Amino acid sequence: MVGDAALIHALVCELAEYEKLKHEVDASAETLARALFCEAPRVYCDVAEWDGEPAGFALWFYNFSTFRGQHGIYLEDLFVRPAFRGKGLGKALLAHLAKIAVVEDCARFEWSVLDWNAPSIAFYRSLGAVAMDEWTGFRVTGGALARLAEA
Repeated sequence: MVGDAALIHALVCELAEYEKLKHEVDASAETLARALFCEAPRVYCDVAEWDGEPAGFALWFYNFSTFRGQHGIYLEDLFVRPAFRGKGLGKALLAHLAKIAVVEDCARFEWSVLDWNAPSIAFYRSLGAVAMDEWTGFRVTGGALARLAEA
């Protein structure tokens, strides 16, 4: 619901603070609302609650594997507020997305994690996730993106 945009923005900011990346947050509640609650959204968000309190979120979108010829799910962000950790909410959010992937015949479900985040890496491995160490992520933003677009 559009009314959840402020909550989702607050959770994004909490995640950014945890990851020491708060300075990179340009999103606002309004930009998130436009992306998540438009007529044909290309990104989705699930909010986890504990006893009626917002406790975490998973923000995700569909990607596509040319090798497999099938869509997949890419988890952009997963965050559980510190007070609610250890209650199974992170696992529940991941299981929810895994169910969507299975029901929709997606080839895979994937995400990235900061290399210093040992607790999350251990958690993901405990669920059967495999690190893709042979892949290196790349990103083009800001001026470099503009220059590439002009090339």
